[in-house]
Amino acid sequence: MTSQPTAAAADAERRLGLAFALSAFLLWGFLPAYYKWTAAIPADLVVAHRILWSVLFLAIFLGVRGKLGEVGAILRDPATLSKLALSAAVISINWLVFIWAVERGRILEVSFGYFANPLVSVAIGLVVLKETLSRWQTVAIVLAAIAVAVQAMALGGFPWVSVALAFSFGIYGYVRKTVAVGASPGLMVEAIVLAPLAFAYLVYAGLSDGGAAMPDVWPIDRPSLFLLLLGTGVVTAVPLALFAAGARRLSLTAVGLMQYIAPSIQFLLALYVYGEEVEPVRLATFGLIWVSLAIFTTDTLIRHERSRG
Repeated sequence: MTSQPTAAAADAERRLGLAFALSAFLLWGFLPAYYKWTAAIPADLVVAHRILWSVLFLAIFLGVRGKLGEVGAILRDPATLSKLALSAAVISINWLVFIWAVERGRILEVSFGYFANPLVSVAIGLVVLKETLSRWQTVAIVLAAIAVAVQAMALGGFPWVSVALAFSFGIYGYVRKTVAVGASPGLMVEAIVLAPLAFAYLVYAGLSDGGAAMPDVWPIDRPSLFLLLLGTGVVTAVPLALFAAGARRLSLTAVGLMQYIAPSIQFLLALYVYGEEVEPVRLATFGLIWVSLAIFTTDTLIRHERSRG
């Protein structure tokens, strides 16, 4: 008699987790559209605002949930704080490259970078954690490396945007996995660590040229733009909170499969909304990365089923 309610409750939790995780990946997928709206402000200033407003919004969010004490505990733990300072530096680089690329109409490169991210994470595990690769994981990583090399040779330049995004987010994920803190409290501590630098940078930028740059640094005379900058705290924290809630309710395999949603949306935005051109060579490299992801995902699913059996 008790098994049916338990099964029903577990199924309801999975559906709720699916809704949370799907919402997070959809929001991340459409994030370039948000930063297109802030393109009147240089990327470095947008990142500084994103850091400051993330502190404010996360303080409100965690305060309502009664979890600000977790932030205080992290700040009093030097070992944890030092790791989060490292992850903060890495994610700030990721944010800067992402927003810079979006502002300059290079969303296809952003999409390529996030498609490659799972394979980069596996490579980091190989190098840092001395993990062993299966035969098909090796094939997938080799194909991804070939795709990057083809872009570098055929398109006349190393695809540094894609590589920087893939590696910065992969390193960020690895560092955060070594820290036993919640997603939102951890992000708030990262933002707190960066906030003094962000504020100092905004002050410096505003006072440069005798204060002539102040309207770009603090566009209070353009309320809609200023509200968009303030909203960077919301678009940073909300998807993360949704993802954390979804990940707790879903298997790692399910979450891993869903992570391709965001770069797929970014790819479609680049082509059909912002009109970025996709040369045959670039399309071929996307084909290589998709094949490598198909191999990687299939191998992961097979290994997961074998481990359960």
